Amino acid sequence: MIELRDISKVYRQGKREVRALDGVSLRVAPGEVLGVLGHSGAGKSTLIRCVNLLERPTAGEVRVEGRDMLALAPRELRHARQGIGMIFQHFNLFSSQTVAGNIAYPLAIAGWPPGRARERVEELLALVGLSDKAQAYPAQLSGGQKQRVGIARALAPRPRVLLSDEATSALDPETTRSVLGLLRDINRQLGLTILLITHQMEVLKEICHSAAVLERGRVVEQGKVIDLLARPGTRLNALCYAPFAAAGWPVRPGGRLVGLSLAGDSAAQPVLAQLARRFGVDATLVEGTLERVGGVPVGRLLVELTGAPEALEQALGHLREQGYSPEPVAHA
Repeated sequence: MIELRDISKVYRQGKREVRALDGVSLRVAPGEVLGVLGHSGAGKSTLIRCVNLLERPTAGEVRVEGRDMLALAPRELRHARQGIGMIFQHFNLFSSQTVAGNIAYPLAIAGWPPGRARERVEELLALVGLSDKAQAYPAQLSGGQKQRVGIARALAPRPRVLLSDEATSALDPETTRSVLGLLRDINRQLGLTILLITHQMEVLKEICHSAAVLERGRVVEQGKVIDLLARPGTRLNALCYAPFAAAGWPVRPGGRLVGLSLAGDSAAQPVLAQLARRFGVDATLVEGTLERVGGVPVGRLLVELTGAPEALEQALGHLREQGYSPEPVAHA
């Protein structure tokens, strides 16, 4: 649905060039929610604005629904943008317009008949849970309500793609969960493809199917959220989970501290009990975390394994075969 091929964006500041994006390539499948994660200044907002050409790339190719966006004439581009909704961090609502007026604005631009536009506005107000706020003004709304208006406005022309630029970063945690729940429902009900920009790990874990990590204008990692979180050594794993606090743990003679990664079915298995029964290896849980990401259990455990050297090697081999990716953890 969205494909970026070797996108670069260079800004000129006097005689100096600033490379905001450097050879970025991304693919977003139809109906997928892909989150782009990165620190401030990584190029996230520039990247998402290149999709609908609010920023024109210096080099590369942008395709949405198979169309080469950079090859479109101005009139064709305006039409193509009607299929790409966008929501913003600071809402960008018209303060002098009512909620209904804000939502109707893109329909007026697109030339919808007034009666049909009113029906669409009522439908969207119900979708985002603001039917009683149609005649309110933005100043009378909470931050979460303003963002719901922004989402309704973005959905008004029935886009097939939704772009979200840090849409929850200005909201409190409870409101963030509410807005993310709305976006998840929209994705499921409408089959909408969503590309969102965030620096919040919780956003990725709550709503995204896939993720891309952006650093200094480059994509350094891309894949399914579950796969990246469950695999030690990935950038997403390192950003999400702090290193094990193993220093000072009194490891017994012959014992080993081992980190285990769990995802999906492996998280539901009695892995520690199996080690004791099959290999005569004792496993002591030192610390751990287990959470649901997209409805799938994901987590990490730090365990101390003790037993005969040969039994320990057999146990570690078994863990590798079962997909737990055991990694030695220093404790000195």
